[in-house]
Amino acid sequence: MDFGRFKYEETKKRQEAKKKQSSFQMKEIKVRPKTGDHDLETKVGHIKKFIGKKNKVKVTCMFRGREITLSALGRELLARVAEETADVATVEQMPKFEGRTMFIILAPK
Repeated sequence: MDFGRFKYEETKKRQEAKKKQSSFQMKEIKVRPKTGDHDLETKVGHIKKFIGKKNKVKVTCMFRGREITLSALGRELLARVAEETADVATVEQMPKFEGRTMFIILAPK
């Protein structure tokens, strides 16, 4: 068998396997505990657009200064985002606190 032909077939098989492989990107949306209703609706629209393109979305709630005492408000905000995107996304990771940020990860259904 010709070695050049063998290498050609190998690359074709690799390309075909790569085509069938599903890949995704992690997108991030940042909010603050005092984010307004209209701003949140806009961000939920962006989340739905990202989910529609089969990307995962990390929604981050950032706390600055004394806002760290509003952690309940941040958790409530992330729960609201998860509820509003429930028709297109599932919660992959529940709200988690890390330093001064709280985040939730949403994945397409």
